[in-house]
Amino acid sequence: MNDQKKIAVLGGGSWATAIVKMLSENLKTIGWYMRNEQAIAHIKENEHNPNYLRSAELNAEQLDLSNDINYTVKNYDVLIFAIPSAFLVSETNKLKTTLDNKIIFSAIKGIVPETGLIIGEHFNETYNIPLKNIGVITGPCHAEEVAMERLSYLTIACQDEEKAICVGKALESWYIKTKISDDIIGTEYAAMLKNIYAVAAGMAHGLGYGDNFQSVLMSNAIREMKRFIKKVHKMKRNINNSAYLGDLLVTGYSLFSRNRQFGNMIGKGYTVKSAQIEMSMIAEGYYATNSAYKIKGENKAKTPIIDTVYHILYKNKNPKIEFKKLTDKLD
Repeated sequence: MNDQKKIAVLGGGSWATAIVKMLSENLKTIGWYMRNEQAIAHIKENEHNPNYLRSAELNAEQLDLSNDINYTVKNYDVLIFAIPSAFLVSETNKLKTTLDNKIIFSAIKGIVPETGLIIGEHFNETYNIPLKNIGVITGPCHAEEVAMERLSYLTIACQDEEKAICVGKALESWYIKTKISDDIIGTEYAAMLKNIYAVAAGMAHGLGYGDNFQSVLMSNAIREMKRFIKKVHKMKRNINNSAYLGDLLVTGYSLFSRNRQFGNMIGKGYTVKSAQIEMSMIAEGYYATNSAYKIKGENKAKTPIIDTVYHILYKNKNPKIEFKKLTDKLD
């Protein structure tokens, strides 16, 4: 892979906007697919996304904006998907052009509901994209802090190190540092799981648990994550690295975390539907919980935190009672 590869971002949300901002530090032209025609027109005229990260300044002259996914896929070599996992299938079903020979990087922190697969596995099995052409962009990094140009770190994972390095160089700047990893499966599962644990952290806060309990919850969460990932993809990895523990901590504690916000609302008594309506943003942890619960059942991993969140979100169990049970299982 060389530096002449053309890069495009697919998605119109906050994370997609943050990635476009990062790429704008290094690339002359960035492809950008989003469905919203009004948002495209606004960006061209006012140079910021009207719906997400309004403070992020964008140079319209750099952006090849389109609401036609086929145009973007056809004209760009490296496709960075930042579409919420719940909508990935409906968007890719619009494709009439091929994904053959395309390099796919996922910036999606979730599981595809229709297939129960993480994004890399989904593209590999559904579109026969070779694993060497699939990568992951993960944190610890919040889009809101990218917009404010606060120092942030990214982990770029791919079996083909050259591709990971190339994408990393396109994203890094004075406020973005990148690290390369070959654990594409592990980092993507970690990015999915940390959203569930952030929902749990939010629930605990909404229920009135304090910082002492939160520290125990996060300590148990990283060990639970290690057990889960080891069951689905056994390889040598340091679970305390930033891509795993770091991403978990920032998502579990940050006020920017939509998964923590979602969990907090559930803990305070909101129904799932009412919390989703009021947030008006996707909390990936909701969808990830259902898929992770099924996967852990198949692999027999010990996951009391995932089980608790699942029972509350999908079995309508009382959060107060379920967390009381959970407190007896943590150490």
